[in-house]
Parts: sequence; C-alpha cells; structure tokens
Amino acid sequence: MLFDVKQILHSPGKELGFQFEMDLSDVEFGGRCPISRPVQVEGKVRNSADVLELTLTARTTLDAMCDRCGKEFLQDKTIPYTCLLAEELENEDNDEIVLLEDGKVDVGDLARTAFILGMDTKTLCSEDCKGLCPRCGADLNLGPCSCKKEADPRLAVLAKLLENK
Repeated sequence: MLFDVKQILHSPGKELGFQFEMDLSDVEFGGRCPISRPVQVEGKVRNSADVLELTLTARTTLDAMCDRCGKEFLQDKTIPYTCLLAEELENEDNDEIVLLEDGKVDVGDLARTAFILGMDTKTLCSEDCKGLCPRCGADLNLGPCSCKKEADPRLAVLAKLLENK
C-alpha cells in the first residue's frame, strides 16, 4: 500500500495516519501457515522538525503450535515498527532510514517485512511447558509418565557406586 506523505513533507508538526489489513495467510513458518486471520495495521507519519518518522503496529491472532508439547493454541501477536523517511540518503548503510519514492512510502511492504521478522523462532503454550516424554511421548504437563528413568550410560559407573552403599 503506497502512502503519500507529500502534504506533510515540509510542514513540521503535521502528521498523517493510516490503517489497513494485510493477508499473510500464505507465509510459512516451520512447515505451517500460522497467520490465518487478517493482520490489522495502523500507524502514522509525523513531521518533527523536518524529520519524517513512521510508526506502525501490526497485530493479529496466530494459530500457534507449542514447540515442546505439540498443543495447538491461539496466540495474540503485536509487532511495533519505527523508521525514518527521507527523500535522499546521505549514508547508504543506515537501515533505519527508508527512501521515499516521489513522496510516497510502501507501508504495506514495511509492515509485512516487520511482521515476518518479528515472528518468534520458538513458540510455547506457556513459559513452564514441560513438553513430551522423549521415550513414551506422554504429555508431561498432565503429570509424570510411567517410564522407568534410566541413568545416563556415561554415569553408569557412578550409579553402581551408589548401589553398593
């Protein structure tokens, strides 16, 4: 979505707001497409002393799956993003400055990139999720499993010493 900021380009103190929806249902993370609902994006561009600052927030509810126990759950996700806008770049290495093209900025592309980069690499249903038993696959959040705990083979000598006591 191209957003025209020409009317506030040289007007300090002025700001323009925007609001739109994005469809990211085709974006895949770990073999799944967790973004099945529209992503709501709202933000503004503000001219502060002839410096244009863009701020936006993208939010949705994800169809998440816990990486420890495999349980499916809904997860609210909100990603904030801020950058500066400029008509020309003096320093090519600054990633926080986005170049305007004919007084316009593609806020759709910025929001999409920010949301994708803001996705978690590990998703948990709760911070204290115990996961699954590696031997029998029982959900350890529901209680202990019935597997007999075996000593680590590297510590077998120490286990024998404890048995001899």
